[in-house]
Amino acid sequence: MANLNGFNANDVEPNSSFEPIPAGKYLAAITASETKPTKSGGGSYLELTLSILEGDFKGRMLWARLNLDNPNATAVKIARGDLSAICRAVNVMQPKDSTDLHNLPLVVNVKLKKRVDNDELTNEIKGFEPKQSPETSNASCQKPVSDGPAPWKR
Repeated sequence: MANLNGFNANDVEPNSSFEPIPAGKYLAAITASETKPTKSGGGSYLELTLSILEGDFKGRMLWARLNLDNPNATAVKIARGDLSAICRAVNVMQPKDSTDLHNLPLVVNVKLKKRVDNDELTNEIKGFEPKQSPETSNASCQKPVSDGPAPWKR
C-alpha cells in the first residue's frame, strides 16, 4: 500500500491514451539504455528508450531493442547494423558504453506494425538518421519548433 495523502486529481491533468504515433520521421534522443536477458535466456538485448524532442508528439517515448548477444546470427547482424546507424546518426563512432549515445539528437523513422498477440497497432523504429539529413525536411517529418533553444541545448 502506498500513501497518497496530499494528492488531488483535480490539480493534475490526466494522461491521455497512448495510441501509437503516426508513421513518419521524428527528431528524438536516446534517454536511457539497459541490457536485458532474452525471454529464452540464451542471450541479451540492448533496450534503448528514445524521447521525441519536437512537434506534436514531443515527450512521447519509443523503444528500440538490439539483439547484440543472440544465438541467431541474423538477429545479431540486424542489431549491429542498427547500432552502426545510431552511432553514425549521433556521430559517436566508437562508444565505450551505451550512455555515450544518450541525449544526442537523431532522426528516427517510425512505422506502424500490427502486434501478433492482439492485432493492435504499435510503433516500430525502422531507421536512424543524422538530424541534418536532407530527408528530415520532407512532409512526413514533424516541423521543428523554432521558439527558444533546442531541447538538447538547454
